[in-house]
Amino acid sequence: MYIGDYLARRALYTPEKEGFVDFGKTPALRLTYAQANERANRLAHFLRQQGVGYRDRVAILARDGIEHLDLFFACSKLGAIHVPFNWRLHPRENAALMRLVTPRGLFFSGEFAPQVAEMRRLLQETGHAPVFFVHLDEPGLEDSVAYARVLEESPPEPVTYEALEAEDIAALLFTGGTTGLPKAAMISHRMMAWNTLNTIVHDLHHDDVYLNVFPLFHTGGLFVYTLPNVILGGTTLLVRQFDPQQVLTLIETERVTVFAGVPTMYQMLTQAPNWNEADLSSLRFCTAGGAPLPVPLVEQYAREKGVRFKQGFGMTEFGPGIFALAPEDAIRKAGSIGRPNFYIEARIVDEEGRFLGPNQVGELVLKGPSMCSGYWNNPQAWEEVLDVRGFFHTGDLARYDEEGYFYIVDRKKDMFISGGENVYPVEIERALYEHPAVHMCAVVGVPDPKWGEVGVAFVVCKPGISVTEEELRAFLRQRLARFKVPKRVVFVDALPLSGVGKVLKRELRRRWMEGAFGERTS
Repeated sequence: MYIGDYLARRALYTPEKEGFVDFGKTPALRLTYAQANERANRLAHFLRQQGVGYRDRVAILARDGIEHLDLFFACSKLGAIHVPFNWRLHPRENAALMRLVTPRGLFFSGEFAPQVAEMRRLLQETGHAPVFFVHLDEPGLEDSVAYARVLEESPPEPVTYEALEAEDIAALLFTGGTTGLPKAAMISHRMMAWNTLNTIVHDLHHDDVYLNVFPLFHTGGLFVYTLPNVILGGTTLLVRQFDPQQVLTLIETERVTVFAGVPTMYQMLTQAPNWNEADLSSLRFCTAGGAPLPVPLVEQYAREKGVRFKQGFGMTEFGPGIFALAPEDAIRKAGSIGRPNFYIEARIVDEEGRFLGPNQVGELVLKGPSMCSGYWNNPQAWEEVLDVRGFFHTGDLARYDEEGYFYIVDRKKDMFISGGENVYPVEIERALYEHPAVHMCAVVGVPDPKWGEVGVAFVVCKPGISVTEEELRAFLRQRLARFKVPKRVVFVDALPLSGVGKVLKRELRRRWMEGAFGERTS
């Protein structure tokens, strides 16, 4: 057993303990730690046969399922790097990201075969296409290998990379960028170990049953509770994607003890047809992240289901377990992201980098051993967010009170969160400018009762050229992931500008909230 061989250690300590249950399968696939370790060994043998070794990247494009974890643990056994791709992105976006990280192989769900074929076509034009492809289910591609065959024909003997060190990279996770391509955060084994320790201090137990509904291409899916729960020897439940009715049923029948989601999910659970009769008494706590939980929702869960909430805050480059708000503070400190986890140093700084005191608004900066190792093939971008003292600059404006509770006040940049996904207006604006009718544009995030925030695009058309709202939205759907496409397009004669010619986005947002453009989102 060596650094990174997580399942081999679990198979030694608790081989017969149920480690994973994949409810995306029919019937549900239940695996002990010994069985999960054998799957990872078989997959590691296959990868090695394909020439995968130390620091080679292997990608996956699939909805949630045990295959994500098979690949993650198999890569760790080889010293290779796991790279999950966001299936919600446009094939052109994912192809561009593949050029950045150059994976040697790609695993994919059959439903994404058309997208993978398009990505491969685009990549072959530049010579960056993966060497091998594996389809997890049907349909596949002409030369892709079936995953079931891979597991069946590969040997189960242990595979390890003896020279692996704590600083070696285990995964690349994509974080949104305000300009250009998203960046690939380098997640080291050291980072994951310290995040696990922060999570344990945060109250994770050896016998917990965790239901994961976050996408496994996100840090929320892989590292908020999933990997810490494996290291502690708990049971992790997987679903193909978030379904409110299924989630409530599984919490009751599987006696789930820990659950995490974004506020939108918790709101959707209360509208599920089985909400009234659902028994949630097994839950020790629920964690919410992505945005503050509305107090009425916290009160409803406490009143109707006896559920206690923790508010969390994290990001791909750090942790992700950075802050935690205890259940007893959910009402008293409503809107707070809580206090820093045990091995996290959090400060508020002004524009000159000076530390600020209580109730002073500035940028949130972080320091500690659970920070990532930089951005893959982009050292300049990493230098821009790390200061000379080693603090990571989040770009979030925040404050803390006299008791050490932190509050996010605003985002230094214009990013907004829609349904738990980071959306960056500059990327949408760049796509809008490709349309021949668009003269000027600006995209802002506005409140939405279902998704938390949605985008509104304000567009000034070129003289003599007209376009409809639906035509622009359709134009964007051909270039961007659907969650990035603004919910509304508003045509205006001019955009408000500052004295130096910058668009005043806060002014646009204020006017929208006041109903100056007619219908508004909330």
